[in-house]
Amino acid sequence: MTRPPTAAQRRLIDTADPVTGRLRGTEAQLAALVRRGLAFRHPRPPHDHFLTPAGHRIREAPPGPGAASGAGAARQAPAGTGVFAARVGGEAEAPASGPARLREVHSAWQGLLELRRMTHPDGAVDRPCGWERTHLVRAAALALEAAGHRPDGPEGPGYRVRATAQPEAVAVYAPDAAGLTACAATLERAGWQAGEYTEPRTRRRYLLASPRRI
Repeated sequence: MTRPPTAAQRRLIDTADPVTGRLRGTEAQLAALVRRGLAFRHPRPPHDHFLTPAGHRIREAPPGPGAASGAGAARQAPAGTGVFAARVGGEAEAPASGPARLREVHSAWQGLLELRRMTHPDGAVDRPCGWERTHLVRAAALALEAAGHRPDGPEGPGYRVRATAQPEAVAVYAPDAAGLTACAATLERAGWQAGEYTEPRTRRRYLLASPRRI
């Protein structure tokens, strides 16, 4: 049975960039994660270290007993505690809008583009990567928020991104037809396919969006 990471290694994993998985630590610490298959050293300069899929699974797994402090607790903390999460709309607790939030969103989007470049064999950034396909709601919400769309919340009505029963598809709602069309255009520019549909019972229009493969 594989040994769980040490407390120091878990702290490095928990504080990795939430989108790209980029790690910060000493050479010895990072090398230890590489040996355990939890990180890899990027072959291109500046040769940063990133979480592998196994490392991401550890990061996203619920912390064990007694791990409710430190970075593990921060990962579960509500919005506004310093852990970035894209706005999906309708959150009970939403981070404050303003210049700091704009910088965070911009940084996260640039990090996601870099993750696309690193993980696609052809280095393409115009279509979603594996991380986005396993985090559909967060990925679609980040594309919308990074493009300047307002999420539904205390500031007023806006978009909402929700999971669906369909594989590799999310539902996107907007306050009006113009907003829905604008969201569709943004997602298509970000490498998603989006089509408008009508809910049979409510007659409400929504987008069904999925990551484009080619």
